[in-house]
Amino acid sequence: MFKLISILLRGRAHDAEQAFADRNAVPLLAQQIRDAAQSIQSARRSVAVAIAQNEQEKVQHGAIVTRIADLETRATAALAKGNEGLAREAAEAIAFLEAERDASEKAQAQFTQAIDKLKGIVRASEARLQELQRGERLARATEEAQKLDVAVAGPGFATLDDAEETLARLRLRQSQNELTAAALKDMEGAIRPAGIIEKLANAGFGAPLRSSADDVLARLKSRITPAA
Repeated sequence: MFKLISILLRGRAHDAEQAFADRNAVPLLAQQIRDAAQSIQSARRSVAVAIAQNEQEKVQHGAIVTRIADLETRATAALAKGNEGLAREAAEAIAFLEAERDASEKAQAQFTQAIDKLKGIVRASEARLQELQRGERLARATEEAQKLDVAVAGPGFATLDDAEETLARLRLRQSQNELTAAALKDMEGAIRPAGIIEKLANAGFGAPLRSSADDVLARLKSRITPAA
């Protein structure tokens, strides 16, 4: 019985943990991405340190090679002059330096291999990080869209359809009001005597109510004709 209770409690704890993780998936993902970015930055620094150390090893290797060449030249000159004891001392120094040279070359090979491997890991990690960052942005956008869908489906946004119908009715009523006002204006003009006279005059029945441009021009010409 106790074993069953223990299993049940662990099962419920696991379900609760999963539910919590699901509810907070986006911020959890963001933090995991930040942690991964920090790890990649640390890896970049490690690569930079390895490169610097390898360059330093190359400089030391070059100095050793130069010293070996110098000692060989001097030892050869000592042998040529019959100073074998001094030449032997030089040969011992050359043998020591050659061992250092070989160790340096081995270290450089190891550095180069490690650097190439680290660079590959960093490049692959950066590509994965960029994909994760794009996924996070998409997940955030999707979550916001889903929230909006839920909100629109909820009671707070349930009146959107009603509001759209109200706006449509309002626009229809305003259009009808404008047509009605125009019709009333025409009716008032038709009923008023002045309006009827204006319509008759505009139709060419009787004297015009306003002078036309031709009338004004003719009047002006008549004023200058006597003077000529």
